[in-house]
Amino acid sequence: MTAFQWFVFFLLLQVIHFLGTWKLYVAAGRQRWEAAIPVYNSIVLMKIIGRPTWWTLLLFIPIINLIMFPVIWVETLRSFGKRSSLDTFLGIATFGFYIYYINYTQQLNYVADRNLNAENQTASTVSSLLFAIIVATLVHTYVIQPFTIPTSSLEKSLLVGDFLFVSKMNYGARVPMTAVALPMVHDSIPLTKSKSYLNWPQLPYLRLPSFQKIKNCDIVVFNWPVDTVYKFRDNSGRKADKPIDKKSNYVKRCVGIPGDSLQIKDGIVYINGQLLALPERAKPQYSYKIALDGKTPIDFEFLFKDMNVTDGAGFTSEKRDTLFVSALTTASVERLKNVPGITSVTREIAKGVEDGIFPHINKWNRDNFGPIYIPQEGKSVKIDLNNLSFYSRIITEYEKNKLEIKGSDIYINGIKTNTYSFKQDYFWMMGDNRHNSEDSRYWGYVPEDHVVGKPVFIWMSWDTNGKGFGKIRWERLFTTVGGDGQPQSYFKIFLFLLAAFFVGEYFWNKRKANKA
Repeated sequence: MTAFQWFVFFLLLQVIHFLGTWKLYVAAGRQRWEAAIPVYNSIVLMKIIGRPTWWTLLLFIPIINLIMFPVIWVETLRSFGKRSSLDTFLGIATFGFYIYYINYTQQLNYVADRNLNAENQTASTVSSLLFAIIVATLVHTYVIQPFTIPTSSLEKSLLVGDFLFVSKMNYGARVPMTAVALPMVHDSIPLTKSKSYLNWPQLPYLRLPSFQKIKNCDIVVFNWPVDTVYKFRDNSGRKADKPIDKKSNYVKRCVGIPGDSLQIKDGIVYINGQLLALPERAKPQYSYKIALDGKTPIDFEFLFKDMNVTDGAGFTSEKRDTLFVSALTTASVERLKNVPGITSVTREIAKGVEDGIFPHINKWNRDNFGPIYIPQEGKSVKIDLNNLSFYSRIITEYEKNKLEIKGSDIYINGIKTNTYSFKQDYFWMMGDNRHNSEDSRYWGYVPEDHVVGKPVFIWMSWDTNGKGFGKIRWERLFTTVGGDGQPQSYFKIFLFLLAAFFVGEYFWNKRKANKA
């Protein structure tokens, strides 16, 4: 829905609210016109039902309002003496339209001084639970979100089994675009795997002010732009057109920002003609062939485990004199070169044309790519049939224009043109595990409206190959994702602060008891 369509929809809701409640407003001693003024009518309603004015704000926060609407329906009914379980059920089951029935068919007796406290333990529990869900949803949507690393594309920097906290505030919290969805779940309901949202209506893209901009080499969580998977990791072959904020979450390193020129030569990334300077914590990995002398015994299982090599390795010849390893860092390569029995360690570099490489023009491969321009909001580029494949998805899918080709001419929204101006910024995302990462080399640019947030903290790290307490990577607990130098665990500091909190609370409660 466009902004204008949402405005019309909002006005329609105000009309529906007015027609269903104006007699309630009058019965409560207010004026009927007060039920018709947008926003103001909500403020007045809060006064009528005896709830704080700031609740009005919650009615206009996407997802949160889905929780608040049933609460307001029930509170309105109770303010006019409709307190039975049947009244509560009908108020919620009819999506508030039961209030229409009360408004026009019942004698309205406004209870101005009704008891706002919960009537029993069950009601108190439900009230507390709703409040907890609202607070948790606010934090999850606009402040910080837990996230799990499922693949090895950022291996060494982020490991499979790392549990992250992803900040929504650093790059600006994105207001949910999917207006009707279950809180605190992504695209499917846990256990049932059924869809957790409705495709309609969709809010226009809006992002709150940010603390920082995305820089080269930042690790970023984003929605996978080309996701049409019916269910994540579902091999049924069914496809689904997902809203932007319900596409699968990916985490990669941003190697190119808006306005950059990017090129990959022999697997090495160059930005604006200069070698991309990776931070110390980044450890890019490549595939290697290891040649052996065929005589010296080598315990590769112990060697790879000691070097923390987790991706695939295997012999490529019947003589078992050549070993292929899909992910080695520079440090691992140097160590292998000094192992007796290893005669050479050679990095694999893709040659020729590779299928599936963006923009699918049968020209490049994953190790030799570009140069390409990364689009920047407000900037214009010349377009023709030779370079249109770079920008066609941007024009049609991400920026919702109609693109037509007539002979050698290009038409956008029915107008013949040879230029295009971008409506938003775009980014180029890649994994550090260069030969084991599905990233921008395969599906292209990541639009700004797909950016979710910035990983800031690893609170748990779980190694499925470990045993017992060895499954927990203790050295990674409570480590920061960014920053200079090698990761440092703050787990001991956390335990100290946690212990100090409980000890302080104990003595505080004891002091209060003594005073009483």
